[in-house]
Amino acid sequence: MSTQPADATATGPVDHPESRTRRTAVETRDLIRTTALRLFRERGYDATTMRAVAQEAGVAVGNAYHHFRSKDDLVQELYLEVNREQVARTRALLTPGGDLASRLRTAWRTGIDVFGPYRQFGAESIGAAIRPGSPASPFSESSKATAELSRTLFREVVDGARPAVPAALRADLPELLWLAQLGITVFWVHDTSPDARRTRLLVDGLAPLVGRLVTLARLPVASGAAQDVLRLVAAVRA
Repeated sequence: MSTQPADATATGPVDHPESRTRRTAVETRDLIRTTALRLFRERGYDATTMRAVAQEAGVAVGNAYHHFRSKDDLVQELYLEVNREQVARTRALLTPGGDLASRLRTAWRTGIDVFGPYRQFGAESIGAAIRPGSPASPFSESSKATAELSRTLFREVVDGARPAVPAALRADLPELLWLAQLGITVFWVHDTSPDARRTRLLVDGLAPLVGRLVTLARLPVASGAAQDVLRLVAAVRA
């Protein structure tokens, strides 16, 4: 009688790859996350299903759901990833004491650069992102951490500007700049020009315009209007 082991492909099921590779829970979660981000870049939003992510990562579908409750959770990981990268790149590029317009231009342009690889994802997911009550909405509770990360970046942009932004505007201006970035992102999603040229032109024109408006807000004749805008933003946010 032969002592050779039976051929598993002929006599029984092959062990799943994850059963042959011992990973910690943290390692498995990170593998699923990085695989999802890659598929979002390569295949877009629609084709990146939980099953596709599990297959590409070499884990069971149930294991993928154990670490991420749904595709929406993976979308939130993508939001965090691109915002963290925008923050890191912007901080590295900002010149201490630069004027508000140049600092803002840097932050918005960096956003375009880090979002760039996810163009197909953005085009396909925008419907979900603007749907009321959607977890993918930037205003949803699920997106709270990402939104706060972005606001923190714009607070740094504002607080580090020289000449200093008027104190009356400093607290609420980051919120307006974050909202403006959301609008720029929507424009970028629909921008088919090479290297998002039109979006970059929009940023290059909008940043100095914001800088001039903030400068005008120092004048008594304009400070009242600026306060009205900030009160309106605060009322809507409440």
